[in-house]
Amino acid sequence: MGQASSCWADTAKCINKSDDINGNGNGNGKDLTQTLPDECLIYVFEKLGCHDRNTCSLVCKRWQLLDSKSRHRLSLHALSDISASLLQALLSRFSSVSILSLKCSRKHLSIDNHVLSLIPTLLPSLNKLKLRGCLDVSDDGLIAFSLHHPRFLTKLSFASCGFGVKGLISLLSNCHSLRDLTLKRLRKLDSHNVNTLNFNLCQIQIERLCFKDLHNTRLFIPLLCSSKALKTLVVCRSSGNWDTVLETSLQGRASSIFEIQMENVHMGDAGLSAISASCPDLQLLYLNRATDCTDSGLNAIANSCRKLKKLHVDHAGSIGDDGVLAIASKCCQLQELVLMGLPVTLVSLNVLASSCPLLERMALCNTETIGDSEMAFIASKFCALKKLCIKTCPVSDSGIEAVGEGCPKLVKLKVKRCRGVTQKCVSRLRLHRTSLVVSVDAVWPKSFDEQGMLAMVNETETSPMPNTRMHRSTRTDVICSSRSASLLSSNLFGRRPN
Repeated sequence: MGQASSCWADTAKCINKSDDINGNGNGNGKDLTQTLPDECLIYVFEKLGCHDRNTCSLVCKRWQLLDSKSRHRLSLHALSDISASLLQALLSRFSSVSILSLKCSRKHLSIDNHVLSLIPTLLPSLNKLKLRGCLDVSDDGLIAFSLHHPRFLTKLSFASCGFGVKGLISLLSNCHSLRDLTLKRLRKLDSHNVNTLNFNLCQIQIERLCFKDLHNTRLFIPLLCSSKALKTLVVCRSSGNWDTVLETSLQGRASSIFEIQMENVHMGDAGLSAISASCPDLQLLYLNRATDCTDSGLNAIANSCRKLKKLHVDHAGSIGDDGVLAIASKCCQLQELVLMGLPVTLVSLNVLASSCPLLERMALCNTETIGDSEMAFIASKFCALKKLCIKTCPVSDSGIEAVGEGCPKLVKLKVKRCRGVTQKCVSRLRLHRTSLVVSVDAVWPKSFDEQGMLAMVNETETSPMPNTRMHRSTRTDVICSSRSASLLSSNLFGRRPN
């Protein structure tokens, strides 16, 4: 609902201490906020954090009413103390809420089935619902919830909840507007016997499925088979043979899937072949520690998925330079490439430069094959490159200087754990190319100041140096570890995950 606090709470107390318009809240004896239109106050409320907004709602009846009407997000501690009457009183005040989050620690009793079943009637505009740690919500609660047929509910997220297959089936069968479903750590769902599944999912219009920390993989084959409109599939830390799941559910038929993320799963070339045969419109592929993937599987992707725009490969099986070469030669629309722990060579880099003219973002991490000569090649050949990340590679000052002199469209350069790169080289690059944002993980000495920087650079060059960007922090917050692909994307290239 909000984050940082601000001075609005104190300001609100000074402006108006009561409901009296002619109070003594300011110098002329009038409440100036009364002249503001409702739309203006609502806009101000939307800029406030949770604590400040709650405080402002206590200033006067008008502010409370406007806050209630304009509040679209609500996050509650879903403890058992929340009774049906209390929830009804609370949600009747915030009837415009469309995004509701109910969170409870697994150490405490959560809301029960009856309280959950009231939510669709109290929030007719509910669009997104998130339940976390609600172990006391069972299949009966989800069935009662879904029988209200919430018209606008498009996104559901469940983590560490107590329901099983019956509740999930009821949701999928009765919530026809559902488009996004996330399931995490559902132990009762994992323990269900897959052989007893018998339900009709012909009306499912799910577009995004996310499975995390689930272990009964065969349970999702009917769901994947019935999700004809599926566009995004995310699987993270879910055990089982995903080769079999993908082969059985996709069955070689053409699908509309354009994004697949597989992290820490048992999947190999058979799964990649199933994806290549069924996903001709695939644009985003993330492989993070997919155990059995090889160059052969990546070659199958390259042959069939010619629309691929983003590829992230992080320590995925035995994929090497041949797999990268296949992608580079056949996926000409590639725009973003992240390779971690892969032995990339000049051969594949040369094909990337010549065959992928739209490549704008590239990260090469944790490989001994990227050195100064490869950096010089990147600088001279990758003319469209805008963002480059190098981590744990044997790169020295020579390679960084080459990048600074080449890559005419480069706007951001991140260097991490490259011990051959010195502070002197980074400072010189910043001074000579001020439009380039350079981020490194080296920390400047405390005594290192602007004059010291200029003196150090002037030892080798005497050209005039601009001094507008000298105190930029040199510590980077790039995360290039084997975490989720969405986190990689957001941190490597400065974007928020979807």
